[in-house]
Amino acid sequence: MFTGLVEGTGRVAALDGGGMARIEVDAGGIADGAGIGDSVSVNGACLTVNEIHGEKLVFYAMQETLRRTALGGLSEGATVNLERAMTPEKRFGGHIVQGHVDGVGKVLRVTPEGDAEIWEFSAPESVLKYAVEKGSVCVDGISLTLVSVREGSFTVSVLPQTKEATNLKGLAPGDRVNLEADVIGKYVERLLGPRLGGVAQESSTVSQILERREDAV
Repeated sequence: MFTGLVEGTGRVAALDGGGMARIEVDAGGIADGAGIGDSVSVNGACLTVNEIHGEKLVFYAMQETLRRTALGGLSEGATVNLERAMTPEKRFGGHIVQGHVDGVGKVLRVTPEGDAEIWEFSAPESVLKYAVEKGSVCVDGISLTLVSVREGSFTVSVLPQTKEATNLKGLAPGDRVNLEADVIGKYVERLLGPRLGGVAQESSTVSQILERREDAV
């Protein structure tokens, strides 16, 4: 489990395709204390450390992982966000992030707003149905607060510190990102469905379920 507070960025040092993609990341200090089998969030996708060569960590990604994430679009030299799995004594400053990518979106536009920026990302329904204003969303492993939820997209506000400390500083409109919805919404939907007379459908949001229940009463 992760918090969405990026510990640092790494550089993709080498890529090898094939049935199992090999991703070698120059992780810098993030590699300190890392062990074979450890979980690391790489742009929001939970990957397992398979090899360690000094400050370079090697991960293997299955075809299923490449299909469901934006990792398949990485190139050598690309900057990736890194976070090691949280420990019991670590401060929980972000939100619960599993590293299980729910969908892939794209940067649509970046609009300056004072010292911050408003970023708009396209998103599939698998992410948007759990999105609520002022709620949490994970973008490439970064815990961000939703400003607005729109038809087919959402916006977040990005502070200069966040942009500088993550891969956001190198992204531009059209670039693909990994998205993970807040897991709490998923469990609430799963638990409420059967209790509300089985009205929940896979594509339903919690608010829609409650609205249908009120109509039935």
